[in-house]
Amino acid sequence: MSLQETLNSPDCIVHVEYDIYNPPPPPSDKWTRFVCISDTHSHAFPVPDGDVLLHSGDLTNTGTVKDFEKTMDWICSLKHGLKIIIAGNHDLTLHTGWYDNNWSRWHKKPKPLEPIMQLLTGPRAKGANVVYLQDAQYQFQAKEGGRTWSVYGSPWSPEFWNWAFNYNPGEEAENIVSKFPKTDILLTHGPPHRVFDITTGQDYPGCQSLASNLPKLRPRIHLFGHIHEAHGAYIHEWPREEGQLGRCPKVQNSSYGGVEDPAKLEQSELNPSGNGDDRTDRTAFVNAANWPMGLRAHKYSNKGFGGSGFLPVIVDLLD
Repeated sequence: MSLQETLNSPDCIVHVEYDIYNPPPPPSDKWTRFVCISDTHSHAFPVPDGDVLLHSGDLTNTGTVKDFEKTMDWICSLKHGLKIIIAGNHDLTLHTGWYDNNWSRWHKKPKPLEPIMQLLTGPRAKGANVVYLQDAQYQFQAKEGGRTWSVYGSPWSPEFWNWAFNYNPGEEAENIVSKFPKTDILLTHGPPHRVFDITTGQDYPGCQSLASNLPKLRPRIHLFGHIHEAHGAYIHEWPREEGQLGRCPKVQNSSYGGVEDPAKLEQSELNPSGNGDDRTDRTAFVNAANWPMGLRAHKYSNKGFGGSGFLPVIVDLLD
């Protein structure tokens, strides 16, 4: 299957590949534009304008003050009316307690937290309308007089060589994920199991507990990153029948052979009626990792952060 550059539904449009300097406009002023990025690792690159910028973690390489200064200089300079960010496993210093016991694996001496939090939540960040979320929910209006949106942000991801914000599968994972509230937009650093989580080694390290809880949560956007090579997006339609939660799709980008093709999912999983009407709950699953890696990077001959194949993903939602 060739890569789909634009995904369409009655209340959600996703642009994965487009001209970064001339992106397609939203259909009308009744739509809100969310621009999604992740795994930027203190790199800066062109980002299209929009109402809200969403960043799903790995703001830095190892969470130093210098790394955060680079990232926040860039994020604060962007023109989006609101910028909502979370941490990831590379943002080591933000995982307090854990960092106190593990700093020596990466740093010659422990890095101070206070100047980092000033960069994330201090006067300059507030003046640039930056909101940092760590296991917290936030409500906002993207447009004056517009609807109120809710977003929940969580930096956690399944255990990976004891990096920051890691949890073990099973009970520990469920204790964290089960606390996620119903929300319009869900930001997690790691993906759900079998949803844009395939690695170059053909593993699926996404979270089983997250995949199990998402049919109840049904956010309109679930943004994540972490698995760079799995960059991609898919609009999933949940069952409408009362009492039927459905299940998460199993979907990867088309750069990996033998992975279930989103075009071949069972129709009953996509939409029981098949008519795509506006009463259907939909989730735009987005892995917006911007670090080019794996077969997708090779396909696009891409070696630059945020370039072809790994562009910021644009999600337009009907208010």
